[in-house]
Amino acid sequence: MSLLQATLPYTHTDDLFIDGAWQRSTGAGRTEVTNPATGEVWGSVPQASVADLDAAVAAARRAFTGSAVVGSGWRDLAPAVRARFLRRLASEIEERAEAISHTNTWENGSPVAETSKAAANAASIFRYFASLAPLLETPDIRPFPDGSAETVVRLDPVGVCALIAPWNFPINLVVAKLAPALMAGCTVVIKPASPTPLSVRLIVDAAVAAGIPAGVINLVTGPGSLGDALVKHPGIAKVAFTGSTPVGRSIAAACGTLLRPVTLELGGKSSALVLPDVDLDAMSQVLIRSCMRNTGQTCYISTRVLAPAERYDELVDMVTATIQAAPQGDPMDAATVFGPSATHSQQQIVRGYIRSGLAEGARATTGGDVTSGFDRGFFVKPTVFADVTPDMRIAREEIFGPVLSILRYSSLEEAVRIANDTPFGLGGTIFSADPDAAFALAPRLDTGSVGLGFFASNHAAPFAGRHDSGLGAEFGPEGLRAYLSVQSVHRRIR
Repeated sequence: MSLLQATLPYTHTDDLFIDGAWQRSTGAGRTEVTNPATGEVWGSVPQASVADLDAAVAAARRAFTGSAVVGSGWRDLAPAVRARFLRRLASEIEERAEAISHTNTWENGSPVAETSKAAANAASIFRYFASLAPLLETPDIRPFPDGSAETVVRLDPVGVCALIAPWNFPINLVVAKLAPALMAGCTVVIKPASPTPLSVRLIVDAAVAAGIPAGVINLVTGPGSLGDALVKHPGIAKVAFTGSTPVGRSIAAACGTLLRPVTLELGGKSSALVLPDVDLDAMSQVLIRSCMRNTGQTCYISTRVLAPAERYDELVDMVTATIQAAPQGDPMDAATVFGPSATHSQQQIVRGYIRSGLAEGARATTGGDVTSGFDRGFFVKPTVFADVTPDMRIAREEIFGPVLSILRYSSLEEAVRIANDTPFGLGGTIFSADPDAAFALAPRLDTGSVGLGFFASNHAAPFAGRHDSGLGAEFGPEGLRAYLSVQSVHRRIR
């Protein structure tokens, strides 16, 4: 495979971003960055030492509270002033759109058709949270029931936040945390996932160009043990994490012991509930976006398709044809829909699930336990399984790869039961020609979000998982409040 021309501002680096400057790491180890489409190492970053981590947290604390040297802290700026910084940051990110896209693609193999939207989406997240400045400026006054006094409810930033992001969307899943944290008045230490440590540096560059004061944003890189140390660091006031449910449980346990607030956006095993009146042509147009986005490496996608028995065969045919027609190949090619798995280990996990599905009696209508057709890279052939039953592993466990399972149901009650028979509760989709019927059905699905005829996140609405899919919410005013602490000030009025 010959990769197309790429813009890569960063490759092999020796520094971390601490206290407003790129500083050489004192750590001895390094993490290599591999292109999943070729299997070749093209970059590397330092593994931060304990001293580096301490320096980053200390810088964030100084920037938060202010000092005789730096003057007032980030928390002390008026919300409207912080909002202006966020808007400038959004514009600077847009200026780096191509470099962000290409670096992201070389890190995790996401096709440029996906990553080319990352900068615009990140910018829109910053602008949305900047628009919430009035929520922090308007006094919330609540009278005592007897009318003798009133309470002014104040919102204070919680402090220094640890932002820990995954590898599947390394830009937007950082920004979903960074934007509300900054708007609230918090300062941050960012720890990206080990496979994707370079693209986020472009967000830091944009922050410098936007004039974000030194210490407000800090970036450290390293393995999972560094993330664990960051979560437990005494200078951290809040943790925000996106990633797997097992790691989320560990972080939740640590934060519970420390009584430290935490937001967790974790795994999913969502369902696309297809009603008998579905328009299959319309469904085919949004199938991949809703059920296999980013080569199946998306937490909320509906990887279980629940099909009515009377239309099962034609739905299997439509899904199979749609997946077969979507090109897989060079992720730098704008026509590519399916890229490689992000890492060699993830490729092996996905292939293991495919073999499990076949062993348990599922039927691969396309893909299966076959060679990818590529002589290098971490590719897995997109696979559709029919004749899947709810007890199979492929129907119960999060695969995080291009594997779709189609289950049969005989009644709506059975469909709802199958959809809710999972420890997860993140996303879900309902496909019906009757929007009112779909809307009436949505509350019966025990999940944080439901799409009617499509699935997408809305920056103005909370994205929250239930059960094993997480704690707390991102986006919307709810996402901003996750970075705020309340204070009630009681005063007499007569």
